[in-house]
Amino acid sequence: MKALVVDDSAVMRKVMAGALARAGIEDVAQAADGKEAVDAAMAEEFGLILLDWNMPNMLGIDALKAIRAAGRTVPIIMVTTEAERTRVIEALKAGANNYVIKPFEPAAIVTKIQETLAKAA
Repeated sequence: MKALVVDDSAVMRKVMAGALARAGIEDVAQAADGKEAVDAAMAEEFGLILLDWNMPNMLGIDALKAIRAAGRTVPIIMVTTEAERTRVIEALKAGANNYVIKPFEPAAIVTKIQETLAKAA
């Protein structure tokens, strides 16, 4: 399975790629903003997308909506500092499969990845 990690921070992309590796997913593409994420999701099939909310060019929530509007059903986990309940609900209503709040423990995100993939199977 190939995963897409989307975050404007290269360090955070590396951390999320490491979490994916611990979950057994080694094939990881990266994008630095929402527009790159949408372009990648339209060009390739991914088994999972980890998506930040606050990024330049296009917010993660807008990327999520665009990916869903295009009919893509890939599991998407929002990984963000946006911890307000209204934001979590907004993301879930827009089609996110799960939500992880930064900062996170590596084991916690691995668990969320496994839960999300199990539900999507």
